[in-house]
Amino acid sequence: MKRLFTNGPAQAKQPLPPRQTLAKEAGDALKLKQLLKLVFTNITQNKVRTFLTTLGVIVGTATIFLVVAIGNGGEAQVNEQYSKLNVGTIIVMPAQRGRVADPLTKQDAELFLASENIAQAYPLLRGNGDINFNNYSTSGTFMAIQPDFQTSNNLMVETGRAIEEEDETKKNRVAVVGAELANTLTDGNSAEIVGQSISISGRRFEVIGIYDRVGDTGSGQSYDDAAFVPYTVGERFLLGTRANPTINVQATSLETVQSAIEDITNSLNENHRAGGADQFRIMDAGSRLAAAQETARSMSLLLLAVAVVVLVVSGIGIMNVMFVTVKERTKEIGTLKAIGAKKKEILSQFLIEAVIISLVGGLIGVCVGFMTVPILQYFELAALPSISGVLLGLTFSVVTGVFFGFYPAWKAAELSPLEALRYE
Repeated sequence: MKRLFTNGPAQAKQPLPPRQTLAKEAGDALKLKQLLKLVFTNITQNKVRTFLTTLGVIVGTATIFLVVAIGNGGEAQVNEQYSKLNVGTIIVMPAQRGRVADPLTKQDAELFLASENIAQAYPLLRGNGDINFNNYSTSGTFMAIQPDFQTSNNLMVETGRAIEEEDETKKNRVAVVGAELANTLTDGNSAEIVGQSISISGRRFEVIGIYDRVGDTGSGQSYDDAAFVPYTVGERFLLGTRANPTINVQATSLETVQSAIEDITNSLNENHRAGGADQFRIMDAGSRLAAAQETARSMSLLLLAVAVVVLVVSGIGIMNVMFVTVKERTKEIGTLKAIGAKKKEILSQFLIEAVIISLVGGLIGVCVGFMTVPILQYFELAALPSISGVLLGLTFSVVTGVFFGFYPAWKAAELSPLEALRYE
């Protein structure tokens, strides 16, 4: 008796769930199962209508995915284009072509170096003329540079050697050519030009090297299409009295670029009385890079807006189809309500249907987007798929389904059983 008495409370601590609770849980599971069955039955019985509804979501989602991919590809392309350019570079050049009243000189580069915000300053001469090799002639650009200019502008030699200080002091008539110019002159066999002579504006130069590709320099001029000679040689043999230098300046850091520009402006105003800084153009590569990136982002946002419009149009299609579905199934709704279905259950049925259509359309749209990327890349359109593109596309598709599917679902839930059963 004592053992039975002491075991009584222990049994009370582990009560079985009440029968009502088990019945309710079974009923809820049954309702959910029946609800999903009704949804899938309606979707599969109206395949053509479902496909046409889903098609708009597919197109909208694929468009959003591709827009994000193209935007990422565009930004990556811009960053790659400027990757070899020091964003602390400042270029000082004449504001207009031809001779200016008081041109830049080597001395200006030395005066710029007096600024604590400037690390390096090199003069650069630029000209245009005929460049010849083995009876092949092309109109091209030549530049006269000092040896240190190559390091500050990331001009690395792919084949041969670079211009050295000895070439400058001895006025050696040598040249290093850009990668694109070398390909043009040799019809793709660029290595054969090293050690050979080329003619620049009628003057003979020995080619001692070929630079790696650089891309945009921030001044609108590609180094890849130019021939480079020592500064003193270009000044004496190629340009003479037509010499009109550009000065390439390196700020001490990206943060001091604006201060360096102010110092350059002040120096030009003090030492060029004829027109001061107004007769020169001062550009910094960092702002050019930022502008290019901003342009790429703006284009992406514009395309994204177009994609959203496509998705909104597809959402309106979903809403219209849901209204038609509600009309067709009015008697069914009345029957469900007559046997005890609640508003919440009717609302859930139609809303789940809209979300499923949107989600399936979104997944197919993302797959279509992935399959389209190689086609875009084949046509040399930069496209870089990303997780953000997938998530954004799927989010928009589901939000479209919920937003445009809610009102028809709510209208269906608000129907009175009597009106629904009388509907013809």
